[in-house]
Amino acid sequence: MRHPRIVKDGAFQSELVEKFKVLSHQILEYSNRGELRGDFQREISSMLLDFSGCNVIEFWLKGHGKYFRSEMVCLVGKPSLFDIKPYAQNEKGEIIPGPNDHPELIDLYNTIIQGRIDLSQPMVTERGSVWTGNAKKPFSLRLKVNKKLHRRYDDIGGDYSSLLLIPLSVNRENIGLLGLKSKSSHYFKKDEIFLYEDLSRDLEIAITHRDAQVDLRERIKELTCLYRIAQLAAQPDLPMRDILHEIVKAIPPAWLYPEITHARILFNGDSFSTPDFQPGRHQQRADIIINGKKRGSIEVVYGEERPELDEGPFLKEERVLLDTLSKEIANIIMGREAAQDKLNLEEQVRHADRLATIGQLAAGVAHELNEPLGSILGFSQLVKKSPGLPYQVGRDMEKILNASLHARDIVKKLLIFARQMPPQRIKVNLNQLVEECLNFFKSRCARDKIELICALSPNLPEIDADPSQINQVVINLMVNAFQAMPQGGKLKVQTVFEGDRVLLIIEDTGIGMSEEVLEKIFTPFFTTKEVGKGTGLGLPVVHGIVTSHGGSIQVYSQIGRGTRFEIQLPMTRPNVKETYSE
Repeated sequence: MRHPRIVKDGAFQSELVEKFKVLSHQILEYSNRGELRGDFQREISSMLLDFSGCNVIEFWLKGHGKYFRSEMVCLVGKPSLFDIKPYAQNEKGEIIPGPNDHPELIDLYNTIIQGRIDLSQPMVTERGSVWTGNAKKPFSLRLKVNKKLHRRYDDIGGDYSSLLLIPLSVNRENIGLLGLKSKSSHYFKKDEIFLYEDLSRDLEIAITHRDAQVDLRERIKELTCLYRIAQLAAQPDLPMRDILHEIVKAIPPAWLYPEITHARILFNGDSFSTPDFQPGRHQQRADIIINGKKRGSIEVVYGEERPELDEGPFLKEERVLLDTLSKEIANIIMGREAAQDKLNLEEQVRHADRLATIGQLAAGVAHELNEPLGSILGFSQLVKKSPGLPYQVGRDMEKILNASLHARDIVKKLLIFARQMPPQRIKVNLNQLVEECLNFFKSRCARDKIELICALSPNLPEIDADPSQINQVVINLMVNAFQAMPQGGKLKVQTVFEGDRVLLIIEDTGIGMSEEVLEKIFTPFFTTKEVGKGTGLGLPVVHGIVTSHGGSIQVYSQIGRGTRFEIQLPMTRPNVKETYSE
């Protein structure tokens, strides 16, 4: 590494060159570790401070749209003091001085870094380095753009007499400056200055190598995080809650400071976070958007202070990663919800097929029963009118007649369920129908300690409906609600105008139903009531009536919390052709 401009020769020069070569090797070797910027500048500054015997080693390095100034000061009898902080740059790429900085010194730094100094003057080397053995004495420097133009610097050294300021560049791009300062006058010899310049070339390589190592490591961490999420997404049987928990755990290792990184995902009111998560001053956040609607967010915070980078202490790549994570989470959720919707639709189709099959069977049974029931009813009534009928026979005939009427009612309900009793539709006001039904239940509400809440929407549009069948829907649902609240409770009846549909909502605070029961409530003859207390046809009839009106019915229930029926009815009769069996 002997510099050709070193004119002196001898053992001392050879030993000095060898020492510089050893230091250069140490710096390059250390750069292989890919340490963080602050740790790297601290270690290199320590090496240079020990090697040079200077009082201060100063670095100015570009990065993340700003300059990072580090300074290591040698203290007598104490550990060296190291400090690093960011400086903003102006539109010309120059350092903007802080309130406590010497403006002329910062101007000198900018002039050296930008390469604006005329090299043909005593205090300047061919590489553009500036040195002085007496910084307390004013001096002037000519500029390249106009050699008649001088910049004057007065007492810029402060406590230091000797300064050596070496520009740093990579691929002809200026990246910063290395400064060595000593309190001793004329501390730097010309031969040593050349060696420090040669050392700075290896330092530039080390800086570039360190940056590449850090970038590579951060990209590997990011890809590892994304790969982990892809693994989770590929497990269809893994619950969504478990996926979000695992994603939260995969986030901190992907950030620059994993040991102080905490993450949290908020989704649909639920929170999934790493241990000890606390909102902090330094945090990043990205919304989870699904189908244009915000459903949650993902947050990353640092638990401790760290130097300013692109976005506070965060890297711009981390912002990109966070946005990517929010999109990946949204995609996973959309995929899961789409799969669940598909399963629900398939189940609805299967359920509809089952109901259709049962409906056909019920219709057949009803038709087969109608004729013999009619005969039984007719002959029972004739026998009952016979003169001189014994008392006991009369009572028995009364029982036969009542049982036949009950059977006929069941047949009627079966035909309604099978949609073989066409509704007689007219324009009706749903509010009026509901109010008429509620009048029959007010006394029962008072008797059974049930609070009746009526919330009917004003100006509700009329609908095409069969009034008697809609009455039957309301009555059946009201009776079910009463039976679900043996100890009393609240019963809310509500109408809502929504889009092109009218909603009838009946909600109770009763015992509720399990998922297994919910799956069967529209199946004819299914009942949870005791024998003799229910036919199992009430809700199937409700379903048949609503379906025949072109509407739909949704049921939400939780054991111990109650049940909510939502019936949607179109405002006008759908333009479809309905076929009924004779």
